[in-house]
Amino acid sequence: MSLRLEMLQVARRSPKVLGESGELVADFLRSQLNDDGGFQDRDGKSDLYYTVFGIEGLMALQADVPAPRIARYLRSFDDGHDLDLVHLACLARSWAALPEELQDFPRARMARGLEGYRTADGGYNAHTGAERGTVYGCFLAVGAMQDLGCEIKDTRRLLQSIASLEVPDGSYANQHELPLGMTPPTAAAAALFRQLGATPNPGLGRWLLSRCHKQGGFLATEVAPVPDLLSTATALHALAGLQVDFAPMVEPCLDFIDTLWTNRGGFFGSWEDDQLDCEYTYYGLLALGHLSSCSPA
Repeated sequence: MSLRLEMLQVARRSPKVLGESGELVADFLRSQLNDDGGFQDRDGKSDLYYTVFGIEGLMALQADVPAPRIARYLRSFDDGHDLDLVHLACLARSWAALPEELQDFPRARMARGLEGYRTADGGYNAHTGAERGTVYGCFLAVGAMQDLGCEIKDTRRLLQSIASLEVPDGSYANQHELPLGMTPPTAAAAALFRQLGATPNPGLGRWLLSRCHKQGGFLATEVAPVPDLLSTATALHALAGLQVDFAPMVEPCLDFIDTLWTNRGGFFGSWEDDQLDCEYTYYGLLALGHLSSCSPA
């Protein structure tokens, strides 16, 4: 199962926890859809990055997705030749989420565009011509190639690029220039190892567990002042994939996520955030999906 489908399958369990509030979340996501078929960024403009989370958030809630309208927006980008890696990957992921009968997009040309971000060490980087890959670049590219239905080439060197980003405490930095272990790249590395048939470092689970805040949620780094929803959702996803028990953290994490939800239907990214968007709302659904398996009905 692809990276995208793995997460979507889990997020679809979130209504078990949301109950009647699920319709409020769906209403919020629908409110973020612009007339042109794209979902809003934090300035209200249509953006492919937020469109991914808008589409998949609605799908997770089994709400109607206005697919033809979204497809018109996606077609405006053609093969994504003028997009950066993040938005090119989001274009592929958005197309993959729509019904097959609407998927009339140039897969092969988009795949060639993704390969333009391949690095000298076999990984992927958001900057073309880079010598070394980043975990985020690899995660985006692998997911996009899966969404396009294209072969991921030279996985041995790709795995070596990811492995080279391990730091002494067993976690992963996103890039060599900043050798600091962080929760999202560590979680992404764990997911990539599984997807590419490699065995993750057994210490990854312990490191991720150590990032759990005493009041619930997960910290991005050891010195982060507050937990955040991205770190929480990705850590739970990685722990589940590693088959590490996180049952003792379920209730504190549910309490933490509840503090980020509003009756407008969306989720804030952290206690320091004051703006709702599709991205963090989707990560709220992903986190709740994982927590639902240990939560009372």
